[in-house]
Amino acid sequence: MRELDLQIDDFMLECETKGLSKRTMSSYEGTIRLLAEYLEKECGIEDANDVREIHLKSYIKYLQERGKYTVVVNENTKASNRPENRRDYKEKLDDVTINNYVRNIKVFFNYLYFEKIIRTNPVERIKKKKTSRKPKYFIKDSELIKLLNNFTLSLFHEYRDKIITELILDTGMRLGETLLIKVTHVDLSKRCILLPAENTKGKRDRYVFFSKKMALELKRWLQYKDRYVNSKYLFCTKRGEHLEVQYFEKNFSKYTERVGLKEVSPHTLRNNFAKRFLMKGGDIYALSRILGHSSVKVTEEAYLDLEDDDLNEIYQKYSPLANLKSERGI
Repeated sequence: MRELDLQIDDFMLECETKGLSKRTMSSYEGTIRLLAEYLEKECGIEDANDVREIHLKSYIKYLQERGKYTVVVNENTKASNRPENRRDYKEKLDDVTINNYVRNIKVFFNYLYFEKIIRTNPVERIKKKKTSRKPKYFIKDSELIKLLNNFTLSLFHEYRDKIITELILDTGMRLGETLLIKVTHVDLSKRCILLPAENTKGKRDRYVFFSKKMALELKRWLQYKDRYVNSKYLFCTKRGEHLEVQYFEKNFSKYTERVGLKEVSPHTLRNNFAKRFLMKGGDIYALSRILGHSSVKVTEEAYLDLEDDDLNEIYQKYSPLANLKSERGI
């Protein structure tokens, strides 16, 4: 076994100890094991101590030149996964994807250096590529109404998925957080949901809040669910089991295709919640807390997609001159 494999194992154990999400750990491990394969085959390197900046820069160049899904950790998986059948097979990796690889690699080598597993840190001067940020897609009211009216409510899974869609739009929760909600986490009278630390990205308890309309929808959903399924989860499979993120995403893509929405994903609903919250005069500091961000800066960088027309609409509500009142209130 390569020394690098053992070093990756140590890193992944540290990730588990920190309680990182399975999705994050999968991203880290996939990236780093692909790098390990490259380092051995192309550079003859089997120990992270032998990795230098030039090797990593060569790998980044290699990523830019190769196509999607053309490289795997285990060649034997190609027969079953058949990456060549994917529509985007061999397509060029975009800069955002490259930056994700770079971020994961930097986290790995920074850990090894901090723990004194390696003597020098090859990622100190490795920089992410500069990218122009693409504004998030804003769903019009008419498009949302069309989407929500598209669900077949006589089917358990479609009724469930409609309520999930509405709840994310009404609260700004992440999909993964939403699917882990237990019935006991929901307070219909106070119209709030507790998200325990172990279920949140920031690993801190937080509350999200929902509207009167959503409270009614949730009450009806709970009555419906309890007639057919006994489950501790607010949203579950027909067998009462936890609903996986990938399963909902697959369903959601079908619903959006039905109504011709090509750029809408479950995360788009979270983006739209943020923009709509701000457009209605919501405070960005409150928004940051609701979304579970570590700082307001994260909120600004990720969700502040306000165009000139948006700013004009907000301004008209809060114009100092237009809102002047005399002492008599005239």
